[in-house]
Amino acid sequence: MDQPRPYRSVLYIPGSKERALEKAKTLPVDAIIFDLEDAVAIDEKENARNLLAETLKTADYGARARIVRINGLDSQWGKDDVAAFVGADIEAILIPKVNSAADVQAVADLIPDVPLWAMMETPLGMLNAGEIAAHPRMAGFVMGTNDLAKELKCRFRADRLPMITSLQLCLLAARAEGIVAVDGVYNAFKDNEGLKVECEQGRDMGFDGKTLIHPAQVEVCNDAFAPTEEEIDLAKRQIEAFEEAEKSGQGVAVVDGKIVENLHIVTAKEILAKASAIAALAS
Repeated sequence: MDQPRPYRSVLYIPGSKERALEKAKTLPVDAIIFDLEDAVAIDEKENARNLLAETLKTADYGARARIVRINGLDSQWGKDDVAAFVGADIEAILIPKVNSAADVQAVADLIPDVPLWAMMETPLGMLNAGEIAAHPRMAGFVMGTNDLAKELKCRFRADRLPMITSLQLCLLAARAEGIVAVDGVYNAFKDNEGLKVECEQGRDMGFDGKTLIHPAQVEVCNDAFAPTEEEIDLAKRQIEAFEEAEKSGQGVAVVDGKIVENLHIVTAKEILAKASAIAALAS
Protein backbone atom coordinates (compact mmCIF):
# COMPACT_ATOMS: atom_id res chain seq x y z
CA MET A 1 0.00 0.00 0.00
CA ASP A 2 1.28 3.46 -0.90
CA GLN A 3 2.16 5.68 2.01
CA PRO A 4 -0.52 8.36 2.40
CA ARG A 5 0.61 11.90 3.10
CA PRO A 6 -0.30 12.63 6.74
CA TYR A 7 -2.44 15.66 7.52
CA ARG A 8 -2.52 15.38 11.32
CA SER A 9 -1.62 19.02 11.92
CA VAL A 10 -2.48 21.76 9.41
CA LEU A 11 -1.30 25.16 10.65
CA TYR A 12 -2.61 28.51 9.40
CA ILE A 13 0.20 31.01 8.74
CA PRO A 14 -0.57 34.63 7.75
CA GLY A 15 0.90 35.30 4.33
CA SER A 16 1.67 38.86 5.41
CA LYS A 17 4.08 38.02 8.24
CA GLU A 18 7.63 37.32 7.11
CA ARG A 19 8.70 36.13 10.55
CA ALA A 20 5.86 33.60 10.70
CA LEU A 21 6.70 32.35 7.19
CA GLU A 22 10.27 31.77 8.31
CA LYS A 23 9.34 30.06 11.59
CA ALA A 24 6.99 27.67 9.79
CA LYS A 25 10.04 26.00 8.20
CA THR A 26 11.01 24.60 11.59
CA LEU A 27 7.63 23.51 12.99
CA PRO A 28 6.77 19.78 13.13
CA VAL A 29 3.50 20.21 11.21
CA ASP A 30 2.29 17.98 8.41
CA ALA A 31 0.89 20.86 6.36
CA ILE A 32 0.79 24.65 6.25
CA ILE A 33 -2.08 26.80 5.05
CA PHE A 34 -0.51 30.05 3.89
CA ASP A 35 -3.44 32.37 4.46
CA LEU A 36 -4.25 35.37 2.27
CA GLU A 37 -7.84 35.61 3.50
CA ASP A 38 -9.01 35.95 7.12
CA ALA A 39 -5.55 36.32 8.68
CA VAL A 40 -4.58 39.29 6.48
CA ALA A 41 -5.83 42.86 6.96
CA ILE A 42 -7.49 44.52 3.97
CA ASP A 43 -4.69 47.02 3.45
CA GLU A 44 -2.11 44.21 3.50
CA LYS A 45 -3.77 41.91 0.94
CA GLU A 46 -1.57 42.76 -2.04
CA ASN A 47 1.63 42.90 -0.01
CA ALA A 48 0.84 39.52 1.51
CA ARG A 49 0.23 37.97 -1.92
CA ASN A 50 3.52 39.31 -3.28
CA LEU A 51 5.50 38.29 -0.21
CA LEU A 52 4.09 34.78 -0.20
CA ALA A 53 4.58 34.25 -3.93
CA GLU A 54 8.22 35.30 -3.68
CA THR A 55 8.80 33.28 -0.50
CA LEU A 56 7.47 30.07 -2.01
CA LYS A 57 9.84 30.38 -4.99
CA THR A 58 12.88 29.76 -2.81
CA ALA A 59 11.84 28.73 0.73
CA ASP A 60 12.40 25.14 1.79
CA TYR A 61 9.47 23.79 3.79
CA GLY A 62 10.71 20.22 3.58
CA ALA A 63 8.04 17.53 3.46
CA ARG A 64 5.32 19.85 4.78
CA ALA A 65 2.38 20.19 2.40
CA ARG A 66 2.07 23.77 1.12
CA ILE A 67 -1.50 24.99 0.71
CA VAL A 68 -2.44 28.57 -0.22
CA ARG A 69 -5.80 29.95 0.93
CA ILE A 70 -6.87 32.62 -1.52
CA ASN A 71 -9.47 35.31 -1.10
CA GLY A 72 -12.83 34.51 -2.66
CA LEU A 73 -13.35 35.24 -6.35
CA ASP A 74 -16.19 37.53 -5.29
CA SER A 75 -13.60 39.82 -3.68
CA GLN A 76 -11.32 42.29 -5.45
CA TRP A 77 -8.27 40.14 -4.63
CA GLY A 78 -9.36 36.62 -5.51
CA LYS A 79 -8.46 36.40 -9.20
CA ASP A 80 -5.07 38.03 -8.67
CA ASP A 81 -4.41 35.64 -5.79
CA VAL A 82 -4.98 32.67 -8.08
CA ALA A 83 -2.86 34.16 -10.88
CA ALA A 84 0.06 34.70 -8.51
CA PHE A 85 0.38 30.96 -7.85
CA VAL A 86 0.05 29.53 -11.35
CA GLY A 87 3.06 27.25 -11.70
CA ALA A 88 4.03 27.58 -8.02
CA ASP A 89 5.43 24.62 -6.08
CA ILE A 90 2.39 24.03 -3.90
CA GLU A 91 0.17 21.07 -3.04
CA ALA A 92 -3.14 22.90 -3.33
CA ILE A 93 -5.16 26.09 -3.58
CA LEU A 94 -7.72 26.38 -0.77
CA ILE A 95 -10.94 28.10 -1.79
CA PRO A 96 -12.91 29.92 0.94
CA LYS A 97 -16.65 29.63 1.50
CA VAL A 98 -17.38 27.02 -1.16
CA ASN A 99 -21.11 26.69 -1.71
CA SER A 100 -21.24 24.47 -4.79
CA ALA A 101 -19.20 22.66 -7.42
CA ALA A 102 -19.57 25.79 -9.59
CA ASP A 103 -17.43 27.69 -7.06
CA VAL A 104 -14.72 25.07 -7.49
CA GLN A 105 -14.96 25.18 -11.28
CA ALA A 106 -14.58 28.96 -11.27
CA VAL A 107 -11.14 28.59 -9.67
CA ALA A 108 -10.26 25.51 -11.75
CA ASP A 109 -10.78 27.63 -14.88
CA LEU A 110 -8.10 30.06 -13.69
CA ILE A 111 -5.33 27.67 -12.68
CA PRO A 112 -4.41 24.36 -14.36
CA ASP A 113 -3.18 21.16 -12.77
CA VAL A 114 -3.00 22.28 -9.12
CA PRO A 115 -5.32 20.30 -6.78
CA LEU A 116 -8.07 22.35 -5.17
CA TRP A 117 -9.29 22.22 -1.58
CA ALA A 118 -12.53 23.66 -0.22
CA MET A 119 -13.29 25.54 2.97
CA MET A 120 -16.55 23.97 4.11
CA GLU A 121 -18.08 26.70 6.25
CA THR A 122 -21.54 27.62 4.99
CA PRO A 123 -24.97 25.95 5.29
CA LEU A 124 -25.23 25.71 1.50
CA GLY A 125 -21.79 24.12 1.39
CA MET A 126 -22.94 21.48 3.86
CA LEU A 127 -26.01 20.68 1.77
CA ASN A 128 -23.90 20.47 -1.42
CA ALA A 129 -20.94 18.62 0.10
CA GLY A 130 -21.42 15.61 -2.18
CA GLU A 131 -21.23 17.55 -5.44
CA ILE A 132 -18.29 19.62 -4.17
CA ALA A 133 -16.30 16.54 -3.19
CA ALA A 134 -17.09 14.94 -6.56
CA HIS A 135 -15.53 17.76 -8.60
CA PRO A 136 -12.61 16.20 -10.50
CA ARG A 137 -10.10 18.74 -9.17
CA MET A 138 -11.24 18.55 -5.55
CA ALA A 139 -8.64 16.98 -3.25
CA GLY A 140 -9.47 18.08 0.28
CA PHE A 141 -12.06 19.55 2.66
CA VAL A 142 -11.19 21.92 5.52
CA MET A 143 -13.95 22.53 8.06
CA GLY A 144 -14.43 26.22 8.79
CA THR A 145 -16.19 25.73 12.09
CA ASN A 146 -16.04 29.35 13.25
CA ASP A 147 -17.79 30.66 10.15
CA LEU A 148 -20.17 27.72 10.20
CA ALA A 149 -21.17 28.43 13.79
CA LYS A 150 -21.83 32.06 12.87
CA GLU A 151 -24.00 31.05 9.91
CA LEU A 152 -25.90 28.42 11.89
CA LYS A 153 -26.38 30.87 14.76
CA CYS A 154 -25.47 28.04 17.11
CA ARG A 155 -23.76 28.21 20.47
CA PHE A 156 -20.27 26.89 21.07
CA ARG A 157 -20.36 23.69 23.12
CA ALA A 158 -17.55 21.39 24.15
CA ASP A 159 -19.30 18.45 22.49
CA ARG A 160 -19.95 20.44 19.26
CA LEU A 161 -23.41 18.91 19.12
CA PRO A 162 -24.94 21.78 17.06
CA MET A 163 -22.55 21.14 14.17
CA ILE A 164 -22.18 17.35 14.29
CA THR A 165 -24.52 16.91 11.33
CA SER A 166 -22.46 19.34 9.25
CA LEU A 167 -19.19 17.65 10.18
CA GLN A 168 -20.56 14.25 9.31
CA LEU A 169 -22.06 15.38 6.00
CA CYS A 170 -18.64 16.62 4.92
CA LEU A 171 -16.93 13.46 6.15
CA LEU A 172 -19.42 11.30 4.25
CA ALA A 173 -18.80 13.28 1.07
CA ALA A 174 -15.02 13.23 1.49
CA ARG A 175 -14.89 9.49 2.14
CA ALA A 176 -17.25 8.79 -0.75
CA GLU A 177 -14.80 10.52 -3.09
CA GLY A 178 -11.54 9.51 -1.39
CA ILE A 179 -10.34 13.02 -0.53
CA VAL A 180 -8.72 14.48 2.59
CA ALA A 181 -10.94 15.81 5.40
CA VAL A 182 -9.46 18.13 8.04
CA ASP A 183 -11.33 19.30 11.14
CA GLY A 184 -11.78 22.93 12.16
CA VAL A 185 -9.72 25.00 14.58
CA TYR A 186 -9.85 25.04 18.36
CA ASN A 187 -9.90 28.71 19.39
CA ALA A 188 -8.56 28.49 22.96
CA PHE A 189 -4.93 27.99 21.97
CA LYS A 190 -3.69 27.86 25.58
CA ASP A 191 -6.19 25.15 26.58
CA ASN A 192 -4.35 21.94 25.74
CA GLU A 193 -6.80 19.73 27.61
CA GLY A 194 -9.76 21.10 25.70
CA LEU A 195 -7.80 20.79 22.45
CA LYS A 196 -6.98 17.17 23.24
CA VAL A 197 -10.65 16.35 23.79
CA GLU A 198 -11.69 18.00 20.52
CA CYS A 199 -8.83 16.34 18.61
CA GLU A 200 -9.92 12.96 19.94
CA GLN A 201 -13.51 13.67 18.93
CA GLY A 202 -12.43 14.59 15.40
CA ARG A 203 -10.15 11.58 15.14
CA ASP A 204 -12.88 9.22 16.35
CA MET A 205 -15.30 10.69 13.81
CA GLY A 206 -12.82 9.96 11.04
CA PHE A 207 -11.05 13.23 10.24
CA ASP A 208 -7.47 13.00 8.93
CA GLY A 209 -6.29 15.82 11.16
CA LYS A 210 -7.06 19.29 12.46
CA THR A 211 -6.40 22.86 11.47
CA LEU A 212 -4.48 24.90 14.05
CA ILE A 213 -4.09 28.58 14.80
CA HIS A 214 -0.98 28.44 17.01
CA PRO A 215 2.27 26.43 17.06
CA ALA A 216 1.61 25.50 20.70
CA GLN A 217 -1.21 23.24 19.48
CA VAL A 218 0.93 21.10 17.16
CA GLU A 219 2.17 18.41 19.54
CA VAL A 220 -1.28 17.62 20.96
CA CYS A 221 -2.70 17.40 17.47
CA ASN A 222 0.08 15.22 16.06
CA ASP A 223 -0.27 12.80 18.95
CA ALA A 224 -4.05 12.57 18.68
CA PHE A 225 -4.17 11.83 14.97
CA ALA A 226 -1.27 9.36 14.87
CA PRO A 227 -1.85 5.62 15.32
CA THR A 228 -1.04 4.54 18.89
CA GLU A 229 1.48 1.81 19.66
CA GLU A 230 -1.44 -0.38 20.69
CA GLU A 231 -3.20 0.20 17.36
CA ILE A 232 -0.02 -0.58 15.43
CA ASP A 233 0.57 -3.76 17.41
CA LEU A 234 -3.02 -4.91 16.93
CA ALA A 235 -2.87 -4.17 13.19
CA LYS A 236 0.25 -6.30 12.81
CA ARG A 237 -1.26 -9.18 14.77
CA GLN A 238 -4.50 -9.00 12.79
CA ILE A 239 -2.65 -9.19 9.48
CA GLU A 240 -0.47 -12.07 10.67
CA ALA A 241 -3.44 -14.03 12.02
CA PHE A 242 -5.51 -13.47 8.91
CA GLU A 243 -2.70 -14.58 6.63
CA GLU A 244 -2.32 -17.75 8.68
CA ALA A 245 -6.07 -18.36 8.49
CA GLU A 246 -6.01 -17.97 4.72
CA LYS A 247 -3.21 -20.53 4.42
CA SER A 248 -5.47 -23.07 6.09
CA GLY A 249 -8.41 -22.18 3.85
CA GLN A 250 -10.26 -20.05 6.39
CA GLY A 251 -11.85 -16.69 5.57
CA VAL A 252 -11.72 -15.29 9.09
CA ALA A 253 -9.30 -15.23 12.02
CA VAL A 254 -9.66 -14.52 15.73
CA VAL A 255 -7.50 -11.96 17.54
CA ASP A 256 -8.03 -11.02 21.19
CA GLY A 257 -11.33 -12.86 21.14
CA LYS A 258 -12.69 -10.88 18.19
CA ILE A 259 -13.43 -11.97 14.63
CA VAL A 260 -11.04 -10.55 12.01
CA GLU A 261 -12.28 -10.42 8.42
CA ASN A 262 -10.85 -8.91 5.25
CA LEU A 263 -12.41 -5.52 6.01
CA HIS A 264 -10.41 -5.37 9.25
CA ILE A 265 -7.24 -6.12 7.30
CA VAL A 266 -7.88 -3.18 4.99
CA THR A 267 -8.06 -0.91 8.04
CA ALA A 268 -5.01 -2.58 9.62
CA LYS A 269 -2.93 -1.95 6.51
CA GLU A 270 -4.09 1.67 6.40
CA ILE A 271 -2.96 2.11 10.03
CA LEU A 272 0.48 0.69 9.28
CA ALA A 273 0.80 2.82 6.13
CA LYS A 274 -0.07 5.96 8.08
CA ALA A 275 2.40 5.09 10.84
CA SER A 276 5.09 4.51 8.23
CA ALA A 277 4.36 7.83 6.50
CA ILE A 278 4.54 9.68 9.83
CA ALA A 279 7.87 8.02 10.63
CA ALA A 280 9.19 9.04 7.21
CA LEU A 281 8.24 12.67 7.90
CA ALA A 282 10.20 12.62 11.16
CA SER A 283 13.33 11.14 9.64
